[in-house]
Amino acid sequence: MSEEITSLRVRVEGIVQGVGFRNFLLMAAMRNRLDGWVRNRSDGSVEALVSGPTKAVEDFVSAATQGPQGARVRAVDLHNSEPPAEKGFQQRPTL
Repeated sequence: MSEEITSLRVRVEGIVQGVGFRNFLLMAAMRNRLDGWVRNRSDGSVEALVSGPTKAVEDFVSAATQGPQGARVRAVDLHNSEPPAEKGFQQRPTL
C-alpha cells in the first residue's frame, strides 16, 4: 500500500520577508523529503508549492504557521494543487 500524496499551494502572510522564512521552509521541506518550491511575492507574502506524503505535508504546514524567530504569521492560505513537475525542493526568484 502506497502512502497518500498531498500537493498544496501554501501562501503565508504577515511579517514573513527579511526574517529567513524561505530558508526556514526550505529546511522543513528537505527534512520531510518533500518536492516543490518556495518564493517571496512582491505583495510581501511567501508562497510555496509542496508535495509529498500527507503526514509530511502536514508537518510542513505546521512549520509554516510558526515560522522562524522574528516572523509574525498572520494568515496561512492552503489550496489543493497539482504536484510540481520536478523532484526536489528549491527556492525560486520573487514573483
